[in-house]
Amino acid sequence: MKKILAMLLALVMALSLVACGASNDAPATEAPTTEAAGTEATEAPATEAARPHFDKLTLEFVPSKDADVIIAGTANLPELVKAEMARLGYDIDEVDITVGTSYDATGEAMSAGTIDIGWLPGGTYALYSDDTEVILTATRNGLSNDSENPADWNGEANATRKDGPQVTYYRSLIYATPSEYGKQLAAKVNAGEALTWEDLNQARWAVQKTSSSAGYIYPTMWLMENYDGKKISDLANVVPLDSGYGTAFSYAAAEQVDIIVCYADGRNDYEASWTLPVDQQDETGKQGMGRTESIWNELNVIGVTDGIYNDTVAISKESQFYTPELIEALQNCFINIISTEEGKEIFSVYSHTGYAIAKDSDYDGARAALALVS
Repeated sequence: MKKILAMLLALVMALSLVACGASNDAPATEAPTTEAAGTEATEAPATEAARPHFDKLTLEFVPSKDADVIIAGTANLPELVKAEMARLGYDIDEVDITVGTSYDATGEAMSAGTIDIGWLPGGTYALYSDDTEVILTATRNGLSNDSENPADWNGEANATRKDGPQVTYYRSLIYATPSEYGKQLAAKVNAGEALTWEDLNQARWAVQKTSSSAGYIYPTMWLMENYDGKKISDLANVVPLDSGYGTAFSYAAAEQVDIIVCYADGRNDYEASWTLPVDQQDETGKQGMGRTESIWNELNVIGVTDGIYNDTVAISKESQFYTPELIEALQNCFINIISTEEGKEIFSVYSHTGYAIAKDSDYDGARAALALVS
């Protein structure tokens, strides 16, 4: 009996060892594999779903340069924006670039939410800042000349170069064209004589829309400061332009007006096209204007405005991208792009060489200027 019990005990112990061995081996080989596969199957889709995705981002530039020049110069920007935003964690299927028909048209489109991001001059931003928010301010190379004496800007010897230090402002200049009366105005200024209100009031002026900082607001302030509060709206002969500075320069070259107003490096931008035949274009696509003499000798400065705070990159408050996280991503996106050689080349169309994070109060001065001339 003892022998039988001993044999039964040994058999039970042997069966227990076999059972323990089977249960320990199975998890070591099969369970982890099944668990790992299950983890991959559930986590990958969760990661993809968590990555924000947008069908379209719309960008618009104001027509401070010819629309064809802006479109050609920014042709590679959409792919750069998509790649940089993807690197920052946001997938965008399409980036669309347009040029507004006027400064106000871009501001109004942003107010309505049909444009997400706009490049607005300070004055235009001030006008539409209830519906838009500045996210970046442009920096640019200062010019070799920053004199407040208009005669210092004139002649081939005083041709400006874009090689100054980085600045956050620019100036507008009042130019006398090569028309007969324009030459008379230039001759007085270059001889050190002050122009009278009567001198200016007899001239034919070409100006931009009222929201343009360099093309209307600051030239108006220049008149107000120097001619007892007189404004552009008080002048007898004013031609308002809707199509940008290219039209102003073509009117000047054709001697259709006596005075135009433009940002200070405008002659740099139209130097080549100024003396090209009218059936040719310069390397940026600007149409030739048919003059034979240098633009530095023919288009003379007769007035210099105060400094204008640089252009903005602004976002529509109606945009789907108007969140703190997306604003930060867009700020980093454009700062990173313009930090590359390709980015600098793209934004050179606006003479922008860098971007700095901005806040709305930076443009209180522009807002005050706009209120003053309205």
